[in-house]
Amino acid sequence: MDIIESGNNAAALGVLRAKAQVIAAYPITPQTPLTEKLSEFVAAGEMQAEYIPVESEHSAMAVCIAASSTGARAFTATSANGLLYMHEQVCWAAGARLPLVMCVVNRGLGAPWTVWNDHQDSMTQRDTGWIQLYCNDHQQIIDTTIKAFHLAETVSIPVMVCFDGYLLSHTYMPFDLPEQDVVDEFLPSFKPAVYLDPKKPVSLNTVTMPESRLNIHGQQAGGYMEIRNSFQQDLRASLDCWQATDERYQKLTGRGGNPFIESYRTDDADTVAVALGSLSYQLRDVIDSLRAEGLKVGVASLGIYRPFPDDAVRQAFKNVKRLLVFEKALSLGYEGPLCTDLRAALSLMDKAPVIGNRIVGLGGREIETEQLAENLRQFCRADKPATAPSWIGLRDLGA
Repeated sequence: MDIIESGNNAAALGVLRAKAQVIAAYPITPQTPLTEKLSEFVAAGEMQAEYIPVESEHSAMAVCIAASSTGARAFTATSANGLLYMHEQVCWAAGARLPLVMCVVNRGLGAPWTVWNDHQDSMTQRDTGWIQLYCNDHQQIIDTTIKAFHLAETVSIPVMVCFDGYLLSHTYMPFDLPEQDVVDEFLPSFKPAVYLDPKKPVSLNTVTMPESRLNIHGQQAGGYMEIRNSFQQDLRASLDCWQATDERYQKLTGRGGNPFIESYRTDDADTVAVALGSLSYQLRDVIDSLRAEGLKVGVASLGIYRPFPDDAVRQAFKNVKRLLVFEKALSLGYEGPLCTDLRAALSLMDKAPVIGNRIVGLGGREIETEQLAENLRQFCRADKPATAPSWIGLRDLGA
């Protein structure tokens, strides 16, 4: 069924179709309309769920941890400094292997204070152990939210569904709302192997010794390092699970097929622009314009950022001579984090492409299409293109 709604409502409809059982909510711009819409579904009786307003983002994640520990399907959403306030519990949820789903409606971080969009909030959490998925439009928001529950419950690892504040969260676009019976077939009810039950008391996530030791059954059990190693292996293996999840969803809905990298006009491209989120779709206009000038260019976006799809990256860019990475984030003191990861993954190739980095749109600074075009044009035509990060859209403040 085709409808026109905001990106936040697309996410809320995905949570509705997924039949989440516990919603933890604390308002923060630009995420607030998402959880407000879920409260309307619950109040109207359209959604059989416990809607729990809390006093902080830290508490929101604590509620999700508690709910998921009992076997309930739990969801929350946040943005920016609210995500930072969650950080302790974000790490705990991942280490506890809880299949939570959280939408992160991307927004810049304070200080200085901003309510506008960039990707620095979710990027600060890239090493917490959560799977990170990024959406380019409203259809991807609802589909990815539904698929995120399936992935999280398959691998017992929490998932962030990230999409751009305002550019996607508050704009209205048409998208297909999958029928409930289709989603039910894709995402059946979930019961974890281990969960809290008063009738069968267990202790979860107790203090772990540095060394391996015997458990109460006399069996060898891992220490902290073995547990982390197991988590790392499972997180890496979740790339295969994400591909299988996407394939299953595609069979039921006809949508999907690019779980790792979505490409546009890259088949014969010498130079490819790389980005996350809605910026990659803006870059398509740039690509069409530069193609008309005779430049062999394309654009690619990563649908999953953690775990990093390094094998898919090497396959996608094996014949590319140059990559220009456009990022709405910065690893302060170095360069854009996506650029760093691409450099590392592609360094293992016999002939790695030359990689440049452009920092754009921080704090909601307007990203002008012509500026993108000129930077990509110069990068294509330069005899020796610059690889150090540079900024697009800085204003000259004078002396």
